[in-house]
Amino acid sequence: MQERYEIRWHGRGGQGAVTAGVLVAEAAILDGKYAQAYPEFGAERRGAPVKAYTKVSDKPIYSRSPIINPDVVVVLDPSIDKSIYLDGLKEGGMVVINTSKSDGEVKSLIGRSDVKIAVVDATHIALNVLKSAIVNTAMVGALIKVLPLATLDSLEKALHETFNKKIAELNFQIVKTSYEKVRTIN
Repeated sequence: MQERYEIRWHGRGGQGAVTAGVLVAEAAILDGKYAQAYPEFGAERRGAPVKAYTKVSDKPIYSRSPIINPDVVVVLDPSIDKSIYLDGLKEGGMVVINTSKSDGEVKSLIGRSDVKIAVVDATHIALNVLKSAIVNTAMVGALIKVLPLATLDSLEKALHETFNKKIAELNFQIVKTSYEKVRTIN
């Protein structure tokens, strides 16, 4: 793992972007890392664009400032304008995106050859398991597969600390499915 990862989550109110960031941070802490997670509040409401931040490091983290130049952006809702989620993404960074588009379509959409791209159809996975398009845990599963932020075991523990048993188990099923189905494209 590099010394520190800064992740910016992009979704819409009600999709669980804030919870996703917290789950990754909690799982990383359970794995002995340092982590922070926090939302950016504005006039958010259900359906409005939302940003959340997660920092994971091998060393203590002291800054709680918004992440302007993330290593990773996680896009829960692909209808959000790419200029918003690509803003400030570091060269060599990564986009983890929820979409059913083909690799070629995604590469064209992102339009940057200097970043890595990971793709998962989180909406399909969430609808199959939860019968709801709440995609946050599917995106968490994809993220921890492509970056060594936390283990599946720690994420399962974090889910059980956050949700009741039934909801935690359903969400862990989503995490595992997404973990298996995420693909990287170049």
